[in-house]
Amino acid sequence: MTRFEIFAALHVPGNPLILFNVWDAGSAQAAERAGALAIATGSASVSTAHGFSDAEELPLDLALANAERVVRATSLPVSIDFEGGYSTDPAQTAANVAALAATGAIGCNLEDQIVATHGTPGRTMHAIADQARRIAAIVRAAPDFFLNARTDTFLIARPDTHDDAMADAAIERGKAYADAGAHGFFVPGLADLRLLERVCSGVPLPVNFMAFPGAPDAKAVAATGVARISHGPFPHMAALKAFEDAARAAFA
Repeated sequence: MTRFEIFAALHVPGNPLILFNVWDAGSAQAAERAGALAIATGSASVSTAHGFSDAEELPLDLALANAERVVRATSLPVSIDFEGGYSTDPAQTAANVAALAATGAIGCNLEDQIVATHGTPGRTMHAIADQARRIAAIVRAAPDFFLNARTDTFLIARPDTHDDAMADAAIERGKAYADAGAHGFFVPGLADLRLLERVCSGVPLPVNFMAFPGAPDAKAVAATGVARISHGPFPHMAALKAFEDAARAAFA
């Protein structure tokens, strides 16, 4: 099996792949020592570690260089959080992802929110057809590369507004992204287990849940049919807090 096939096979509905998101070579090695089956970065963590804000403020060349260092540091398959692909244009997005694949990464996240650095005010999402074109271009440019299509449907909405209609809107996106060639479907911000199960049942792709402090536990999430649980920026946030607490104790 190729590394892509090995990584794809780890996505099992009801027995999800656990990804404890890393930000550099050292944290990737720590995750591997701890028993990780695969490595995934978190864009906010990588950006913060380099002195930048999230939303593609980290320059593309630094993002690619960091990805290559993470890949070299571990024997495990590596997926990179690549935000919006550093472009809104399908061809340029595909070229950027092909450059990412050339680092040795076996997959990436691609979000459907239009990243603010591209000049769109507020939190706006690509039209479904536009995002599907971007996904299709990436699949052509980077074969055997696990494209985890992220929808920000729930992330940009208040949790108390999450309902069946919103889940159905996400399912519509998930189906379109699957038809375009995506390999996974990421729904950060969704924590309602009934709606999560609705999405898992309605989208013909392995579904990725993002864990966060106060979220349902992994066993409950797995029971909805989720095939992947990632941890976003929270491991990095916890590591920084532990470092700061230790520093305060040292300086006291």
